[in-house]
Amino acid sequence: MSSTTTDTNAGESVDLTLKILVAGGFGVGKTTMVGAVSEIRPLRTEEQLSEAGSSVDDTEGVARKTTTTVAMDFGRITIRSGLTLYLFGTPGQDRFWFLWDELSQGALGAVVLADTRRLSDCFPAVDYFEHRRIPFVVAVNCFPGARSFGAHEVSRALDLDQGTPVVLCDARDRDSGKEVLVRLVEYAGRVYTARMLDSVG
Repeated sequence: MSSTTTDTNAGESVDLTLKILVAGGFGVGKTTMVGAVSEIRPLRTEEQLSEAGSSVDDTEGVARKTTTTVAMDFGRITIRSGLTLYLFGTPGQDRFWFLWDELSQGALGAVVLADTRRLSDCFPAVDYFEHRRIPFVVAVNCFPGARSFGAHEVSRALDLDQGTPVVLCDARDRDSGKEVLVRLVEYAGRVYTARMLDSVG
């Protein structure tokens, strides 16, 4: 999380840049979401799925997926004048989890993408951010043909802490993805403000 200050004719303005993670299970739509919302050409580190990895990569439910992120996705989006988000999509496979600690350094918060057909796949991401006290929202990626569940049902199924937002989204749609990011920034702001007040009190 960082900010830069610049002088203008009207006075001093602050340009705020925030680091956001986009996490979740394998094939849930992380690369798609980063690419959909990014205002720059996204950086991707995708490789073809190989036969050598078939014994360790769980592709059940995503049989048509042919590539996987091996390091990260990176994109950038300006939410409003003076507020820019740097997006880091995490790898979804267990064998690349050692990268998460590096990627999470300095992050304001995270989006945990969920697929209701494979909801248990996002448990590791939920646990990761809860244990590190990194604010996150769960964004249910509404895949065509998947059974629809309400936000309250998803929250109960994932046993989320009270107040953790659950939103429905389409990872392919820029406006939908942007709305998820706005919800995250607002939620993270409330969490950090509450923690600051608690420490003072």
